[in-house]
Amino acid sequence: MADVQLKEVDKIYEGDVHAVQDLSLYIKDGEFLVLVGPSGCGKTTALRMIAGLEEITDGTVTIGDRVVNNLSPKDRDVAMVFQNYALYPHLSVADNIGFGLRLRKMPKDVVAERIAWAAKLLDLTPYLARKPKELSGGQRQRVAMGRAIVREPQVFLMDEPLSNLDAKLRVQMRAEIGKLQHELATTTIYVTHDQVEAMTMGDRVAVMSMGRLQQVDTPQQLYDEPFNLFVAGFIGTPPMNLFEGTVHANGSVSVTIGSSTVPVAPVCLARYAGVTHADGREVVVGIRAEDVHPAAARPDFPTLDGRIDLVEALGSGLMAHLHIDAQQVRPEGAEESELPQEGDSTVVARANLIAHFPPRLDLRIGDTIPIAIDSAGLHFFDKETGAALR
Repeated sequence: MADVQLKEVDKIYEGDVHAVQDLSLYIKDGEFLVLVGPSGCGKTTALRMIAGLEEITDGTVTIGDRVVNNLSPKDRDVAMVFQNYALYPHLSVADNIGFGLRLRKMPKDVVAERIAWAAKLLDLTPYLARKPKELSGGQRQRVAMGRAIVREPQVFLMDEPLSNLDAKLRVQMRAEIGKLQHELATTTIYVTHDQVEAMTMGDRVAVMSMGRLQQVDTPQQLYDEPFNLFVAGFIGTPPMNLFEGTVHANGSVSVTIGSSTVPVAPVCLARYAGVTHADGREVVVGIRAEDVHPAAARPDFPTLDGRIDLVEALGSGLMAHLHIDAQQVRPEGAEESELPQEGDSTVVARANLIAHFPPRLDLRIGDTIPIAIDSAGLHFFDKETGAALR
């Protein structure tokens, strides 16, 4: 096992395409770190540079006590699990798992022992004689995992290994990979575009956008204290609601969102101290879905009016899509979406706020209802730079 360090790493492709910019990241020995971000953000390129599959333009990558910039992939003592499994169709499960060991000309009894150990760990023992075509997607992915772990590498590198599985199987495999990594205690770097995977699996999560590291922290800290607009809008399901607002700080502090003014709770100001000195300043206000309530349930909270555009029944609750009188904000670097843009003539017809409501409420599409905002949970960001106003 080993720690991994990237220091000011750059990757520039032909045509001056800057895929990764000034990436500095430290992954502790035995840690499970997830690299997450939208397509094209540079996360897979970063992983491939660690693996030695992409040449580093600038900076250093260190595994353990060795700078590995000029080492071939086979000399870095890492094992990679790919999105497409990369199994040999003509070989049995046992032969696929032991393939790398046989290439290294390890003794047959050692190879057999490690295959049996990995198969038991991954519940593959009954399938060792089968070919990949006779396995389900989840079983194939476990075979790919087995081929990686039998080598006992210093570092596991996983590139979107669950993206080809159906939703139910992804949930199951998330738990299995997390349990396996905990048992083996091997340093693991896992790439995904799915922030639910990132939040549920990683000891820490590194969020990337446009080739740059935006924030690295524990999942809960990312959710509670995003450094900037991009992280706020990317982390969370559904993502944070973001609106233009104006701060009023004359003794007490409030924020105007659209045509409504919301008093800001002191506990929020303790987290966003910069707001207390921002009188008259235009900002971006963030509201999590769980901080929006039916007004009747929280009469002590300030209210806004929202028109119901869509209601999704989840059994345990309702996901209400509403339109409020406010200009929605789309973080720079976010993927293309249907968010309304400034000057869009159809803006009044689109939902711009998502709320988690209790189940069995009688909500009707087209109705306008009062909604209560828990201002203790508000988030504030600089409109120009996107940085949190802490």
